[in-house]
Amino acid sequence: MSIVITLDVMLAKRKAKSKDLAAAIGITEQNLSLLKQGKVKGVRLETLEAICRYLDCQPGDLLCYAPDSQASPAAEEQIS
Repeated sequence: MSIVITLDVMLAKRKAKSKDLAAAIGITEQNLSLLKQGKVKGVRLETLEAICRYLDCQPGDLLCYAPDSQASPAAEEQIS
């Protein structure tokens, strides 16, 4: 996937625990773990807002775009 979730990095920067974040924003630790691992297909804006509020950060601190490097050469030629 082209969107990389860097929640674990921000948790480390803020010296916050996943358990505390999950409790503060009202989601299960298991769902937070899936989010941290990037194994979710979407995130509610309400959840993203709560995470940003708790960690005092911007959405861009938690998400970044990294183009897939697995694109086939033929697909890259069509794009050019």
